[in-house]
Amino acid sequence: MSSLKVVHARAKCIGCNSCVVIAPQNWAMDHTEGKSRLIGSVKKRDVWVGEIFDCDLEANKRASAACPMAAIKVSR
Repeated sequence: MSSLKVVHARAKCIGCNSCVVIAPQNWAMDHTEGKSRLIGSVKKRDVWVGEIFDCDLEANKRASAACPMAAIKVSR
């Protein structure tokens, strides 16, 4: 894995599905809650944190920009 981190404030998620469409390799829809989830992430306090590969950086930046609730942050 890379040192690229994705933080998902899942409580803010409204289930618009844009992250799943833009970066399906990292995002999936949880149909029981109607919210997206970051695949392979772990809960840390009130957010979910996961690591992504360098090749997934641009797609996740686009997913972050497309999120209407600003619930996704990507950083090194």
